[in-house]
Amino acid sequence: MTRRRSDPPATGGEPAAPTTPRTSRRRLLRALPLAALPAAVPALGPRQATASTAPAPAAPGGPAAPRELALEWGGAHLHGRGRLRFLGLHVYDIRLWTPQPGLVPEDWPRRPLALEIEYARGFSARAIADRSLDEMRRAGPVPADLAERWERLLAQTMPDVKPGDRLTGVQQPDGLTRFFHNGERRGELRDAEFTRRFFGIWLGETSSEPALRDTLLGRR
Repeated sequence: MTRRRSDPPATGGEPAAPTTPRTSRRRLLRALPLAALPAAVPALGPRQATASTAPAPAAPGGPAAPRELALEWGGAHLHGRGRLRFLGLHVYDIRLWTPQPGLVPEDWPRRPLALEIEYARGFSARAIADRSLDEMRRAGPVPADLAERWERLLAQTMPDVKPGDRLTGVQQPDGLTRFFHNGERRGELRDAEFTRRFFGIWLGETSSEPALRDTLLGRR
């Protein structure tokens, strides 16, 4: 079986496209782990906030943070970043942001943080929802009624994504997960177990992309 490879962001141009037939590439991309497919859930109330996608200042000397994180925290620090490739194809770039520097890798479930994913390929909302739940199950069985609720919530507001789109998930220590699509707030869910499993897709010990996990957490 061909292995997936997670790389730090490339400094040069993208590699030439492989010669794999288009239909085969599509079939393989549909089989990607959720490390490629994050998701969003609906707000618990009718009010939807909107944020600009213009960059906001991060820590001095660091890269610009997404505007939505400036609205959430008043600023953001880039802790780690990486790139996911699948059979040589660039799938997305991912960045781990924190309100302040100094995240201890083992403390990630108890700290405010955000994962920002910038896509290089398009995925349907349904594919994102389905793969999200599959990857969340890597941390252990999910009761049927809870799985149905999570999947329904994911499917209700999941956006289709196209190349260049960004999805940002913000974790709060009280178990709140908040999601943004290209800077626009999609919704939130206050569920500690959902929050732990969702961000654990990338940061947890059961992540299907351990090399990418280590890069994000600053272990390599």
